[in-house]
Amino acid sequence: MSAPSATVRRSVLVASAALLSASLTAPAALAAPALKTDSPAAPPAHMSGVGGTRLGQAGTQVNLTPGVPVLPKDLSGRSWIVADAESGQVLASHNAHWRLPPASTLKMLFADTVLPKFPKTQKHKVAPSDLAGMGEGSSLVGIKENETYAVHDLWLGVFLRSGNDAVHVLSAMNGGVPQTVKDMNAHAQDLQALDTHVVSPDGYDAPGQVSSAYDLTLFARSGLQKKDFREYCSTVRAEFPGETKKDKKGKTSRGSFEIQNTNRLLSGDPGLSVYPGIAGVKNGYTTNAGNTFTGVAERNGKVLLVTVMNPQKTEHDEVYRETGRLFDWGFKAVGKVQPVGTLVAPRSAAAGDGQPGSAPAAGQAGGRTAGSGASASAKSGSGGMGVALGIAGGVLVLLAAGAFLVNRRWPLPELMRRRSRP
Repeated sequence: MSAPSATVRRSVLVASAALLSASLTAPAALAAPALKTDSPAAPPAHMSGVGGTRLGQAGTQVNLTPGVPVLPKDLSGRSWIVADAESGQVLASHNAHWRLPPASTLKMLFADTVLPKFPKTQKHKVAPSDLAGMGEGSSLVGIKENETYAVHDLWLGVFLRSGNDAVHVLSAMNGGVPQTVKDMNAHAQDLQALDTHVVSPDGYDAPGQVSSAYDLTLFARSGLQKKDFREYCSTVRAEFPGETKKDKKGKTSRGSFEIQNTNRLLSGDPGLSVYPGIAGVKNGYTTNAGNTFTGVAERNGKVLLVTVMNPQKTEHDEVYRETGRLFDWGFKAVGKVQPVGTLVAPRSAAAGDGQPGSAPAAGQAGGRTAGSGASASAKSGSGGMGVALGIAGGVLVLLAAGAFLVNRRWPLPELMRRRSRP
């Protein structure tokens, strides 16, 4: 082979390897690149005032009084928010109510709406119609027609792999996609997430489908009151049922394969460490929405929620890096900075009715008894089980009088802090 030919061949091989590497390390298409919808280049001058008038103002809102650390530099998210998960105080925000495409972070609302309706042990055989209507290029966990799955497995597919196929199967169990969209919009209204309009339950881009950093944070805060939600969103890896196969002798068997959480602050990534104290919640990506992420973390007895939408910087894992810097700032600022607003309670909680869709046992799916998730999580092989179980049964619950997330501690366990890096 001549030298020029060898050089060309080596170049092709290097380029192919680089493309393969990029495909493996790029953010998962958590709600696949899809229909392009117009997103405004700048936030409107006047946005929603839910949670406080300053949250409806464009630009960064923070009270930098003496003793308060300055915000991190080089934040490029079009919208972001840092909030105390327990008190609901918004410590700082940037275009908090800007209505933007949410991508798969919308699955937090899907889970908060649908999860309590089915016990995790319930089985469902997938019909071909269950998987109809998914957008082209959707992210999939690998559900097969005519196979039977436990609800527990389907939710692992939603949270770990952001599987639109799992969302559509659960939606079919819930009466279909139109009914599920209707339920999600109704639940968003109850949560006072008034920036949100749901068109597709999986977050796949659709005209008119929008949310905001403020609303996504409300969804996370509400969902984290549910024990099963906490388990799923904090699971690092799990075994997922495979396809039933028949050997030459006619004997059937069904194996499994490992799935890993695509939340890189939870599972880590080359060049990005697991964030200390992270315990979920959900990430998303489409070409239209960009990267979106809501995370929850604990440090020194304080629990913070951070949401970042569509960073304009293009560095790999940028949404996680900006989230991490906002977490760092928040943990230094909490207790020192005066809030610029608040995360509001659901209308039903304010009325003393409890949260819609909550099962009898403090919002556990199917009314499961406390502690029953431990063995189920262990059997799934979930690396984040300790996190989920230790966001503490009974924390962030609706109080008997109907108060919502008020004056309650939300400790994360030593087990989570000690667990080895994935």
